[in-house]
Formats: sequence, structure tokens, C-alpha cells
Amino acid sequence: MKKLTILLLMAFILEAGDLPFSRGVNLTNWFQFSNAEQIPFGRYSKADFENIRSLGADVIRLPINLHAMTISDAPDYQLHPVFLFFLDQAVDWAEELGLYLILDNHTFDPSVDTPTNIGLTLIPVWQQMAEHYKGRSELIIYEVLNEPHGINDAIWNAIQQQVVTAIREIDSLHTIIIGPAGWNSYNNLAVMPVYADSNLIYSYHFYDPFIFTHQGASWTTPSLEPLFGVPFPYDAEAMPPVPDELAGTWVESEINNYPNYGNIDWVTEKLDIAYNFSQERNVPVFCGEWGVYIPNSDPADRVEWYWQLRLWFEDHQIAWTSWDYHGGFGLFEAGGNGLFQHDLNIPLLEAMGFTAPPQSDFILLPDSVSLDLYRDFTAHGIVQSNWVSQGSLNYYDDSNPVAGHYAITWSGAAQYGNITFDFKPDKDLSLLMESAFVLDMWAKAENTVPDLDLRFLDSKTDVPEDHPWRMGITLDAEMLPRDNQWHHLQIPLEDMLEKGAWDNNQWFDPQGDFDWAAVDLFQIVAEYGAFPDGSISFDEIRIVDPNCTGLVQKEIQPHSPILSPNFPNPFNAETTISFSLLQPALVNLTVFDLSGRIVARLLNHKAYSSGKHFVNFDARDLPSAIYFIQLQAGASTSVHKALCLK
Repeated sequence: MKKLTILLLMAFILEAGDLPFSRGVNLTNWFQFSNAEQIPFGRYSKADFENIRSLGADVIRLPINLHAMTISDAPDYQLHPVFLFFLDQAVDWAEELGLYLILDNHTFDPSVDTPTNIGLTLIPVWQQMAEHYKGRSELIIYEVLNEPHGINDAIWNAIQQQVVTAIREIDSLHTIIIGPAGWNSYNNLAVMPVYADSNLIYSYHFYDPFIFTHQGASWTTPSLEPLFGVPFPYDAEAMPPVPDELAGTWVESEINNYPNYGNIDWVTEKLDIAYNFSQERNVPVFCGEWGVYIPNSDPADRVEWYWQLRLWFEDHQIAWTSWDYHGGFGLFEAGGNGLFQHDLNIPLLEAMGFTAPPQSDFILLPDSVSLDLYRDFTAHGIVQSNWVSQGSLNYYDDSNPVAGHYAITWSGAAQYGNITFDFKPDKDLSLLMESAFVLDMWAKAENTVPDLDLRFLDSKTDVPEDHPWRMGITLDAEMLPRDNQWHHLQIPLEDMLEKGAWDNNQWFDPQGDFDWAAVDLFQIVAEYGAFPDGSISFDEIRIVDPNCTGLVQKEIQPHSPILSPNFPNPFNAETTISFSLLQPALVNLTVFDLSGRIVARLLNHKAYSSGKHFVNFDARDLPSAIYFIQLQAGASTSVHKALCLK
């Protein structure tokens, strides 16, 4: 009777071809970490959800390492409050934008078989999820487990039924996605039972032909990293030889047999397996993952594969989420910054039936307002990239934050361990430095914590003489008393000193070459010793105008143009000079030698609009020497030193 009551309360009775969403993406590497305290929540924001929706997507599949998002072990597996705090915000964004959000239990390791007692974990975590989200809208969908493998079909199918029943004891509203064993293979759909629930979606994944979609992949057995250039469709002249490393493996057999299955007819024959299952059972099916790994595949062949599959999905009314958004299978051009307005792979998006915004070249402009690095979480556009070989680093310490919910606490650190904020893309902080901005933060430390370095690193260029130069300051006991009390620090950027560079296991002394216009990292480093028994905390890390108060910082207007250091510098035959204007001006750009003699007049009273501009300097006729590049814009003048080496 209880089961019957639950079924009668279902919001949906889903049948074949009957899904409320049609197409979307997997938003990977966001909640896929080994514990909740590592979640880089700032990786995505509501703006990213808006961007995805603007493509024409109506669903996001959110992979979650759900079993790791706990603060206790068996039998309770209590979900971590930090995890739920951040996931709630993602759910809020999806509901506000009308996007379906699949909470995908992606507790998954391709090298480890799904254990036969997995239900002991699945049931408690999913009952907690159901309790937490049972009152949310029908846009929220549960997915029991991604790609169970190495487990008998019958055992997995029985466990999955137990999980569905456990969820339904709490939540009768939300749709549940279930999938077969065998890596969610379409071949295993047929051995799934007729589940006693009418609000289910049957999921499968599609990556065939595998040696085409996964060429270059390192996580397969054996590794497919040596394999590249497999075409789609099959082309005898383009077909690569079997790599020596893969001779005698299953990969060699697949390569030899590729003429028989490397074509769209074979692919659609396999896709039909899932479609026929849907029609025979009268249940909806959904392709939760499909895609081609970027590094070793031909871009045109990759687009062709997506185009053909998308047409098949549309013809058969099969909903899908591609793997992935950013990442090795993603929607962005390789080698870019992954920026929505600049780096989208337009041919790929067209093949997938998405609508992309116009793209433009990315130009790094100087930051002109305050910049957040950490406020409850690492800011959007910054990647956490730390070296913590011992001890612990908690980005979400809720015991005593200065503001908001969380602070960073670092304890038991080894010497040279670091907290690293990696700017993606790099930052041009030259204007903030010249405008007397400060590194503003709160910190507290125990008395066993030695001096640390706070430092910025600039981008290492391809010039042999260039290195990732450091610009920073030492956080000693005078600046930060070791009394375990919060102290407010304001460090002017202009007071920082260049500290040299470590590159290719070699130390380079300071040379005055740090470039504020190309900042790659900000680091907090245990440079002068370990603190195995101590801890230090940080909160509200920002770069701000010290003359402004409150949360909103005014935008600064420079009194002079910004002339960035030429690149490369030192240079040989040519170098590029860049400058930024925040208002139109008549520009002179002149090169002088040490005696003050003009050796090149690059711009002579030329009108330029606001923005960043680039000028190429042909120096083939110049001898090796030090030169000065002078920019005049209106009544303002800037000068930089340049070194020519022949």
C-alpha cells in the first residue's frame, strides 16, 4: 500500500520520448573533489549558468563526488554542511533561470570496480539528498550513480531498486535517473528490470568508436596517449599505424578492425539499441555523456562526429548532455582561456545545434577596480593551485571568520608549501599598482608560525632570458603578531620588492623585470620554514583602493596612459609594444638610445581610441644596447627601458 501511495503521488508518468528537457552539458571539475573543503566554488557563477542557457541548453548535468561530500563514515555518511551550502546556490541559480539540474552522483573511479555493498553508502546519502531537496522545484533531478562497472548486472539492478525505494520513502516528486551496469552501456539496458516507478529516466553513455573518441586518453588500460590521428569516418590514407606501445593489445585489434566500424552506419546501429529499448519498454532514455577527447583528434573529424550524432538524437527525440563544458571534451578551443565571449569552438557548437554568441579576440586590459581573491570562497576567474605536501588546508573554516561564513586555515605546513591563487586569464595589475592600491587582508597566526612570503608571480614568456619573476613582501612577526588574533593588513603594491625567480631548478637574482601587466599567480608561501605544530588563517583577501570604504569600490581613472613593458624583452629582431588608453588621445611613440638620440619614431601624433593597442617595432638594424621607449598621449608621458641583444 505504501508503494502504491507513492506512485499515485508522482508528478510525472514518463514514457518513451517524453522528457521535459532536450540538450545540455556536464559541468565538470566543480563538485568532483575528495572532500567538501576542496570545492572550488568560484569556478562557476550564475553568469556561467546564464551563458549555458543562452546557447540553447535547457539542462545541466552536475557531476558530484557525492560519497566524498560527507563528514562521517558508515553507517550514517552525514553530508557536509559546506557541500550543501554551495550546492544550494547552484540549485538556486538553476531554478531562477528555468534550467533543469541533474544532481549526478559521480562517485567514480575507472580503475576501481563498483563494490557489491555500494548500497550501504548510496541509501543514506540519497535519503539525505532527498530530505534536503524534496521541497525544491521539479527542475531538480537525481541520478543514482554514474557508470557502475565491474559489478554483476543483477546485483547492481537490485541495489538500484533499493535506492529508488529509499528515495521514494522521502521524496515522491523528483524524477530519478537510473542506468545500467557496464559503465552505463547501451548494451546493458536490456538486462535492467522493469522498475516499480513511473517517474524514472533510463540513462546511457555513448563514446563509440572508442579508439576515435578516446585517442590520447591517459586513464584507459592501456593508456591511449600514444594514439593520435584516428579519423572519423574511416579513411585508409589517414589511418595511423599501430603505436609500438600498443602493439599486441586490444587496441591493435580495434585499429585493424576500424574499417568495419569507423563509420556512421555502424554508430547509428549502436545508437538504435538504446532507442529500441525505449520503444519496447515505453520508457524515456537519456544520453548523459557523449563526446570526443580534444588533444589527439582531428578537429574537423571531431565536428563531423558530433554533427552526425546530434542529427540522430534530434530525429529520435533523445535528450542529452555532452561531456563536458570546460575540459578535455569541452566546447572551447584548445589553448585558450575558456572565456565565453572569446574562446568558444564555433564549428563544434554549430554541429551540436547550439547558438553561440559572436566571438572576439581577447585583449588583456588593466584592472581598474578592486579585485577579490577570497571572500568565503576563491573568486571567479581564480583557480586554486596549492602545494600542501603535509598538514591540512581548509578553505571553509567556519569556526571564527572575520566576515561571511568561512575563512582559510592552513596548519601543519611543510617548508615551501603554498596557497596559490592562479589568475585565469592572467591579470594586468599595472594600473592598480600605479594608483596606490593595496593588498588588503585579515590574518591571524600562532606563535609557532615562521615568516612567510606574500608574493605575485608574473607570466613566464618564451624568451629564454625571461623567468617567472616574484614581487612580494615578507610577512614577519612585526607585520603580523603571532598572537592568534585577527589583524587587518594593508600592503601597498608599490611597496613590494622583486625577489628573483626560480625556474627549471635554478635560482635567478632580481633584475627589475617583474611585469605588473602580466600577473599569473598570487601566493602565500612557507618560504622560511615549516610549522608542523602551528596554523595560520586568512580572510577577506582583496586588492583595493585604501581610500575607499565599503564593499563597492570606485573605478579609477588614470591621470596618464599605461605603457606596458615591451614583449619580448630582451628582444632581437623585433618586439611588440602595448599601451592602454581610457580615453581617446593623440599618441607619439618614440624610441631613444642612452644618449637621448631618437632611433625610431613609431607613432607621430596619431589618433587612438580608448582601449589597449599594440605596435610592432622592427629592430633589425639596431645594435645591442639599452633603449628607452617613450609614450606621449595628450599631455601625459610614460617611459620603459628595453634591452636589444643581437
